[in-house]
Amino acid sequence: MTVPYHLAQAIKEQQLLGKLNELTAWHVENCEPYKEMLRKGSMPLEVRQIDEVPYLPVQLFKLMDLKSIPQEDIIKILKSSGTTGQQVSKIYLDKDTSIAQTKALVEVMKPILGNKRLPMIILDTKSVLKDRKSFSARGAGILGFSNFGRKHFYALNDDMSLDVEGLQAYLKEYEGQCILLFGFTFMIWQYIYKETRDKGIKLDFGDSILIHGGGWKKLKDEMVDAKTFNRLLKEQLSIQNVHNYYGMVEQVGSIFLECSEGHLHAPSYADVIIRNPITFETLKNGQQGLIQVVSELPKSYPGHSLLTEDLGTIHGIDDCSCGWKGKYFSVAGRIPKAELRGCSDTYQGGVQK
Repeated sequence: MTVPYHLAQAIKEQQLLGKLNELTAWHVENCEPYKEMLRKGSMPLEVRQIDEVPYLPVQLFKLMDLKSIPQEDIIKILKSSGTTGQQVSKIYLDKDTSIAQTKALVEVMKPILGNKRLPMIILDTKSVLKDRKSFSARGAGILGFSNFGRKHFYALNDDMSLDVEGLQAYLKEYEGQCILLFGFTFMIWQYIYKETRDKGIKLDFGDSILIHGGGWKKLKDEMVDAKTFNRLLKEQLSIQNVHNYYGMVEQVGSIFLECSEGHLHAPSYADVIIRNPITFETLKNGQQGLIQVVSELPKSYPGHSLLTEDLGTIHGIDDCSCGWKGKYFSVAGRIPKAELRGCSDTYQGGVQK
């Protein structure tokens, strides 16, 4: 795997296209529902441009079991987040896909974290990892990112209360060292920031790096954007270095990391395309639309090209002032549910007819 942000877009697309075409052929051969959907939609199996690669709406993984491996090869099932009663996505991983995702994540994080494992505070509860065979999105994220740390400490008790004494002791033990913090955006806001602010708890995370993602909708409901989030965490907890990321359980391992300039970047093994929410045509840079994500990683399930339910904008290619190459973009939030259901229903109906 190449260094994640040093390939110019044209070269990257050339390399990625061949791998995506191979994956389309693989999934057609090994996943009957996927083959049937492409046939019903008269979709091409081999294309000449990345934005022509057939895509599935992420909603489909909530409605169907989609896998391209025998049942006995499944080593892990990942599940998306969802409130009680909601359908969740189920993503089936075999050993090879799981290893590929772990390796990719390591490469993506190297420019920020380097090669050395840092003392690590996980801003969550340990109970989320109880079932080692079936993981929630939170559990999968914690498990993936915990590889970058050592001496892991979980900041929340099982009842979601803050372990203040444990945190203070940990921070004292590693005072003067760089500490890695990882958590989910809304949980950090709700159970770390608000808790310490409202109760007047003083914590100094010092020379720390925070990696976080997910749950922005709830923060936007409270009128909190990324800049406000970063500023308040710095004021309240002295966290200096904050990097948001965009990713989803349906394409786990494909992490789009925030650079020093506050832009999300597509690494060498993945890319983003923006589509018109009504016509699904590819939009130009600067235009907001639905985010499509493509990745060379998913082999155990047909998730290499997915149309998300998120709205985003590509701001430029190869010219971000941070120095990273490729596309850089921002995410505006989730599209209203009703607008995308029709697309999923079309695919689902195509299989059931």
